[in-house]
Amino acid sequence: MYTGDFLERVILYIHGKGGSHLEAEQYRKSCPGFDITGVNYTDDFPWIVQNQIKEAYDNALKNYRYIYIIANSIGAYYAMHTLQNCQIERAFFISPVLDMERLILDMMQWAGVTEIELCDKGEIPTSFGETLSWEYLNFVRDNPINWTVPTEILYAGNDHLTSQNTVMEFANKHNSSLTILKNGEHWFHTEEQLAFLDKWLRTVINPNDTLH
Repeated sequence: MYTGDFLERVILYIHGKGGSHLEAEQYRKSCPGFDITGVNYTDDFPWIVQNQIKEAYDNALKNYRYIYIIANSIGAYYAMHTLQNCQIERAFFISPVLDMERLILDMMQWAGVTEIELCDKGEIPTSFGETLSWEYLNFVRDNPINWTVPTEILYAGNDHLTSQNTVMEFANKHNSSLTILKNGEHWFHTEEQLAFLDKWLRTVINPNDTLH
């Protein structure tokens, strides 16, 4: 638990696949009034990543009164899986993977792989760079998520990993606020996209929130 009163708010940044905890620095300017730290994880399996996220959360809990999350892409799934029962004030998701089972089933369809084939082989590499895993699919199914943290979502209209129906269904079910960049891509990287992201983050993160 929090042991002092000298530090107020911290944001834990959870990056996407192939990303880095160092990306947290690019959000610092958009989050006045908050400290920010990146969660350093290097694996792709949620049952491993959860240990690194939980360790970062436990360390933050010792030093800060309030903990927030910024999560990108699959980092949102990792965050929800690991921290759904933790003391998180608010979450800010960028191009989030919100339904991991749906994404895995979609990738299986893209690769022309059936559940019977995946069960039989255990793992199947794909032409688009992902390795389908029967263990991963079953882990997702065996560990449903109950996310109740107030959440702001930034979604790109041309996101190829999460459909607009999926993100709208999640937003409605979890009472989350949704902002859509109509012509944006899953990876926010152009000058225009990054400017939109920065403006969105400055708008939704309010350092003058009434804290409880």
